[in-house]
This record gives sequence, C-alpha cells and structure tokens, in this order.
Amino acid sequence: MIAPACNHSNRSKHGKDRKGLQRWKCNRCGATISGHHKRPLGDMRLDMDKAATVLGMLLEGMSIRACERLTGVKRDTICDLILTVGDNCARFLDATVHNVPAEVIELDEIWSFVACKERTRTQLERVDDCGDSWTWLAIDASSKLVLSYAVGMRDEATCRRFLDQLNYATTGRCQVTSDGLKLYTHNVPYHLGSRCDFAQLVKNYAQTTTQGRYSPPTIISADKTVRFGEPDEDKISTSYSERLNLSVRMHVRRFTRLTNAHSKSQAHHAAMTNIFVAWYNFARPNMALGKKVSPAMAAGLAEKVWTIKELLHAAA
Repeated sequence: MIAPACNHSNRSKHGKDRKGLQRWKCNRCGATISGHHKRPLGDMRLDMDKAATVLGMLLEGMSIRACERLTGVKRDTICDLILTVGDNCARFLDATVHNVPAEVIELDEIWSFVACKERTRTQLERVDDCGDSWTWLAIDASSKLVLSYAVGMRDEATCRRFLDQLNYATTGRCQVTSDGLKLYTHNVPYHLGSRCDFAQLVKNYAQTTTQGRYSPPTIISADKTVRFGEPDEDKISTSYSERLNLSVRMHVRRFTRLTNAHSKSQAHHAAMTNIFVAWYNFARPNMALGKKVSPAMAAGLAEKVWTIKELLHAAA
C-alpha cells in the first residue's frame, strides 16, 4: 500500500515507481513510500526515536562522545545527523520566521572557536577553516523569538548577512538595541531603514592587571547612545540578548568555555547552531513566557510546544 503519512524511519529500498523514482518499504508497518516523499533524516537509516534522543541530549549540553556512550550511536553517525538536520532547520527557519511583528529587538554576538583559537591558528600559520568564530543573534524582547542569526567572523560581511536576515524576518516599526560594536552604527539604519529606532548600549569595564584573566572585568557604567530615530530610553537594553547567550553556552556543548568539546569543523558548528535556534524557537518552553509556551507560540508561529520529532518532520 502507498502511505505517504508513514513517519517511521526504518525503511528498505523497494524498487522504483513508473516515473523512475526510488520507492521505500517501511519495515515496521509495511507501507510503501514513493521517492518524492520527504524524509526527515534523508538517506540515514537511523531510527527516528533514536535520532530524537541523540538530538535531545546534544541540546541539553552533552558532548558527541557522551551521546555515543549512552545511546550506542556511533559518533560519525551523530556528526552526519547534525549536518542533515542542521541543513533542514536552516531552510525551515528561513521559511517560517518571516514578517514577524517585533517592537523591541536586541542584538549581540557570542564568541567561540573552531578547531583552535585565533592566536594558535596564527602561530601555526594555518589557513584552513579554523580559528575564532562569532555567532550573531537577534532576539525579540517580547516573544523571546530568535529572529535572525549568523555564524562567521566579526566583520562587515557577516554583519550585513545577519542584518539582511533580520530585515527579512521582521515587519513594522521596531526599536533596536545593540552593544557598542562599530559595525552596527551605520549598518542597522542602512538595512532596516526608516522603520527602526536604533540605539547602542556601550558598557565600560574596570581596569584589571590580572594576567590571563578569562572572564571580563567588572562593569562600572553603561552609556546609552542614540544612533538613529527616536528610541525609548527605558527600552535601551541588551539583557535578553545576553541571557540568550547564556542559554547557548548552557545548551550547546561546543560553546562551553574551558572544555575540549569545541567544534572541529565550521560546517558542524553552523549546523548545530541551526538546530539550536529551531529547537529554542519551537520546542523549548521559555520560563519568562510560561511553562507551556515557546517563543514561536508567543510570536504566533505555532500553536503548541513541539517535540523534537515534530520539529524534525516540520523541517524535512
């Protein structure tokens, strides 16, 4: 029988249809699925329940090797799973997070590295895809929805790509607040135009003589600078974006400081970021909104908090 609604992932090849497309037969329910049917895991033969379990563990801050030990899924398979689902999530977010009304938006960047830190890359004269990596994040202060994100360097090209996506994702008049990064000063008004009121919150830190200090020094003041339009001074803040940075470091092991669980390739780093943003928006209740409310629900993009399996099927 032909049953495109079959959601099982344990399938075997079952000839081809009259159009020459590959057919699959479900080993659990016996359904036959034509080649045009989208599979959440592509050609991977990993069971859907096992895939959801692995992704859930990764999104709760566990490393790939820890997931391998606890689930029995080989780390190479987990890495392939991250790439497959990451690509799906990127397309899904681009299609769904669009024309979202957002009145107050906060921007920030979070540092990480791929393979080695920038200083080590320079010392070793490596020219491959490694070194420092910056993840740019924009969050709606009301719904806590991640509106746009970009993985790259802290440079003009990444900033423009990030703000292009933000302009695509939002609609209506908005107030935008960023940190003191100079790249925002002219690029935010350029990409968002006259519909935005823009201000920067510049934090001043105390001087420190501690050598090798890893955490930033104490904040002694914060200056609010209006850059464009007429922003409400009471809403000039980056608190929600900084809290989002904490969630990223807590939930994605490769962002955790002082560990050896860092990303080994830029492709996997970007893919895992795609998965986190999709999961954070649609499948993770936000305590600031309520125990059973996700950012996507607050923004009107979903009717309930999704499970990881529902997210995988939606993103396929």
